[in-house]
Amino acid sequence: MATNKPLVSAIVVSYNVRDLLLDSLRAFYASSDVPVEVVVVDNASSDGSADAVAATFRQAKVIRLAVNVGFGKANNAGLQQAEGRFILLLNPDVTAQPGCVGRLTDFLLVRPDAGAVGPRLERPDGKLDLAARRGFPTPSAAFYRFTGLNRVFPRSARFNRYNMGHLPETDTHEIDAGTAACLLVRRAAVDRVGFFDPDYFMYGEDIDLCYRLKTGGWKVFYLPDARAVHVKGASTRQSTRKMLWEFHRAMWTFHHKHYAADMPAFANGLVWASIWARWATLTAKTQLSGDPRISP
Repeated sequence: MATNKPLVSAIVVSYNVRDLLLDSLRAFYASSDVPVEVVVVDNASSDGSADAVAATFRQAKVIRLAVNVGFGKANNAGLQQAEGRFILLLNPDVTAQPGCVGRLTDFLLVRPDAGAVGPRLERPDGKLDLAARRGFPTPSAAFYRFTGLNRVFPRSARFNRYNMGHLPETDTHEIDAGTAACLLVRRAAVDRVGFFDPDYFMYGEDIDLCYRLKTGGWKVFYLPDARAVHVKGASTRQSTRKMLWEFHRAMWTFHHKHYAADMPAFANGLVWASIWARWATLTAKTQLSGDPRISP
């Protein structure tokens, strides 16, 4: 029996970024070379985002949430309406380049062991967005990042494991985690390991998902032949203090969930203290400088 179900369902979570959202959807529909559907989940925006999408893209599904439930929960709501064999996580500040979705889809079609694959995600200046390929934030990886050793030794497999600096940007390779800003996930894999953990409001939920994919026997890949451009932080810039709090809360949530049970109490205490000392430092820096561009 013939089916009209799409091959790819793109879930786009939006919060008060109307113009960016519309531009992203225009680019997505124009560049998609596989059967797709779009599910837009509006996190109680006040800028008319949901109405604008419904009026401009009648083929898109629009879910209007009454309150801002956070990134993970909003994606979970979108998944309930998604019908595709593959789920594309796409931020409204990301522009998929021509062929991006098709190349990601082809990769999952020929690699049944792959649970997820992400593109070469670039900043507007063409430089690699380091979130496109990441190692898991183990206590040692976090220590090297917090102390700046990853910047001193950017190509070290030990000191810059978190940003995978030892691997060429131009090569396809297996990674620990991609970023939910643009990541194609196999629906069958999600059905087995679960989608986003609602304990994360924003940040960390994509690393947590990739961790569960990997421990569930799936692989995660970086595919530089597929490209997307990331403005980055368009939504989170609206509340820097909230962003910093949620970023560091997500760090502790991930550590407590995946690493704490195998570590002695004093070591967990050091991790906890380090995370919140960093949060306090960055928050104070933001307040004193008045610079909204400070990011975690």
